[in-house]
Amino acid sequence: MLSVCNDNGERLVTTVAHTQAVEQAIQIMHSNMQEFLTLEDLAAAAYLSPYHFNRIFRRLIGIPPIEFLSALRFQMARHLLLATTLSVTNICFEVGYTSTGSFTHRFTQLTGLSPRLLRKRAHEFSLSTDPAPDMEEPPDSSMPHHIHMKNVLRGQISAPTDFQGTIYIGLFTSPIPQGRPVSCTRLCAPGPFLLRNVPDGIYYLMSAAFPMASELQTYLLPGKKQLLSSSANPLIIHNGQISGDPDLVLRPPHLTDAPLVMALPLL
Repeated sequence: MLSVCNDNGERLVTTVAHTQAVEQAIQIMHSNMQEFLTLEDLAAAAYLSPYHFNRIFRRLIGIPPIEFLSALRFQMARHLLLATTLSVTNICFEVGYTSTGSFTHRFTQLTGLSPRLLRKRAHEFSLSTDPAPDMEEPPDSSMPHHIHMKNVLRGQISAPTDFQGTIYIGLFTSPIPQGRPVSCTRLCAPGPFLLRNVPDGIYYLMSAAFPMASELQTYLLPGKKQLLSSSANPLIIHNGQISGDPDLVLRPPHLTDAPLVMALPLL
């Protein structure tokens, strides 16, 4: 029994140390967005060898550190496009890219909108307390929650009691919410949700909630007021049947959360 307790204690200490090392590396990413950071640079910030750092980062975060850094750069680019008047070229340089063409192509691929179209959509976007006309109706709450219809994912999402705003839920093929989701929906309040026409595969269920605000920029860039959630483990869909827990709990963002690259809520 003493040996088991010691093993558990050592594992806890190791996990805490690894989490701190990963967080230190992520802080370096945030502080050096313009710099060309290598795996060796990030590993040195975490006081680990590149091999061990890469392995620990992937185990804790779910993706390689360089992929996380890339997503972080495009998340920052999206923020600069919405919060400043900097040109696309200047923003490209601000986030460490040297080719505007490469930056624009990759930005469009990952966010769903080109940099210029993102700005245009933001200028045309209007705040409303009413649900959007194309917002999907929540599923019938009278149907037992545990029943799984074929190629349909049913779940429940909860949030702090004082939350008011729009909730976006999507199913992705990677742990980063980027590109077009396999299936998605929007809700105007926490509760049951339903994703239709989901083909067989392994997916990551993620959600982002935008609290209502009186100012457009505050709504589009809620920062720490934004709520996030993701499934603890991938969901497996085989022969149309779901394996895994589809329920989500919205919470404030963590430093180690995968960057939100999609151009929500402008898509």
